[in-house]
Amino acid sequence: MAKSVIVAYVLWAVGGPLGLHHLYLGRDSHALLWMLTLGGFGFGWVREVSRIPAYVGEANQDADKERKRDHASVPPPVGPVRFAGQVCVGIYFGTVALIGLNSLSFFYLIVLPLSVGAGVHLVSNVGQQTSDLQKTLTACLITSPIFYGSTLSPLPISLAASVTAAQNRRFKPPQTPGKTQKLGPRLYRLGLAWLAFSAPLGYCIFHNTTATLYYLSDSIAALLDIFWFLPWLRGVLEYILLMPYRILCVLTGGGYYEEGWRKVLEILLKEYTEREKEALQVLSLDSEASLEEITRSYRELAKTWHPDHNPSKDAEAMFVKIHDAYDVLQRWHRPRRFQ
Repeated sequence: MAKSVIVAYVLWAVGGPLGLHHLYLGRDSHALLWMLTLGGFGFGWVREVSRIPAYVGEANQDADKERKRDHASVPPPVGPVRFAGQVCVGIYFGTVALIGLNSLSFFYLIVLPLSVGAGVHLVSNVGQQTSDLQKTLTACLITSPIFYGSTLSPLPISLAASVTAAQNRRFKPPQTPGKTQKLGPRLYRLGLAWLAFSAPLGYCIFHNTTATLYYLSDSIAALLDIFWFLPWLRGVLEYILLMPYRILCVLTGGGYYEEGWRKVLEILLKEYTEREKEALQVLSLDSEASLEEITRSYRELAKTWHPDHNPSKDAEAMFVKIHDAYDVLQRWHRPRRFQ
């Protein structure tokens, strides 16, 4: 049955970030990508305003040139949007793996590169194109040991996988006319893929919330610090990271849910957590203190409260408290993450 542009637009407006219009058009890889990224982090969903007629045309196979194309010998053109999407989704999948699966054995050698490769290949498989999954995963497995143990390792792994996928891009084989898969099995496969992606992350969030948020804060800060020489790009990335909060405010109009998200974002994106603020008070410092000032204050207070030089009965406890505060600030301190 021919697909309707009007129906596709209605589904795009109602459930676009969840990929309902792609599910309607038989673009299951695109639908899964939208489910896992909420419409390509919002930007992909907005961009599709002008793309839906082309998607419907592909689903209906209206153009003779699409049916007559030699899929085996003519590679598809390189698309900068697709390449950027491969890199971003690869990093996204890698970050999710770092959060939910980093306790597994051989994580940096096997689990992380496979996760990044899966994200890159998912974008490569959108629409009429695909790539060589085996070569993409091989590039990930070769690149991963070079950046073993690094928080930023998903970035170079994703870049290597995206370049490999672009070099091995090809068209999907043409479908047999009249051969369509039933909706039930398609939804079953999509549900399994979504569950495989979200289950480890959900477990980690609900059972290790504090550590997860601290790790996210550290990862976000490290990512933004890469672009210190391009303030405008840092601003764009910060805007993207705040997008879920902005969308939630628009949908809910504020209230309790807005306050809940605000507290989460304060933990994720602000310079100091509550634990760091307490450490600053112990060292008699303000939030503008630099790492050098923190070290200087620690040395002065440690000398004052050292049990060998201070006969007070509280000296030892205070000395330990000062040392712990310094450890906290030394570990989590990031100089002016956001302006």
